[in-house]
Amino acid sequence: MKAIDWQKTLQEQRDKYGKVVFTVTELSNISSLDAKSLKVSLSRLIDHGIIQRYTKGRYGMPEAVMIEDLVSSIDPVAYITGMYALYQHQLITQVPTEISCFTNHRHNRSRVRVTALGRIVFVCVTSSIYSYPQENVVVSPEQALSDFVYLCRKRGVCPSDIVTFRNLRRLDLDILHTCLKKYPATVKREIEKLFQQTGGTLP
Repeated sequence: MKAIDWQKTLQEQRDKYGKVVFTVTELSNISSLDAKSLKVSLSRLIDHGIIQRYTKGRYGMPEAVMIEDLVSSIDPVAYITGMYALYQHQLITQVPTEISCFTNHRHNRSRVRVTALGRIVFVCVTSSIYSYPQENVVVSPEQALSDFVYLCRKRGVCPSDIVTFRNLRRLDLDILHTCLKKYPATVKREIEKLFQQTGGTLP
């Protein structure tokens, strides 16, 4: 396939099927190239800016892949939470240095993925904590806060020592209380402290 054919094919996959992340096997299938020929083609296409390598074994058009797409491709049952989700929901001021993802799969050696979109950390949690969001790969602000505090408790650090919270009054308290039923009581007590520190209360 020529470079222009690759561009057309990848664009067609995006427009028709919403697919933007591809494995080596998928690229081999759509191009009808064997592994050796594909490796040569990929190297050339990356050099010419036609394809971007987002992480090991995952490719797509440059600037066409969002972190949600990449996470779902690497682990279809993982969801984005913690500090990254809190920042997306404008509940903290610090820019996250990594993307925390909860999953019910064990990743072993590939638990940490360095990618073109940031450092992704997959955290395998128990079935009582694991809760895949219904509408988006990124969890709700209430679940993000609960997960972040849960992670901090596991690591033995104080949440307010890591980030500066803001806009906690925007949270839906009914949703937050429902979320907190899944976590140890220490998580709820820690969140109550956060509300007090920001001039509010958690009824």
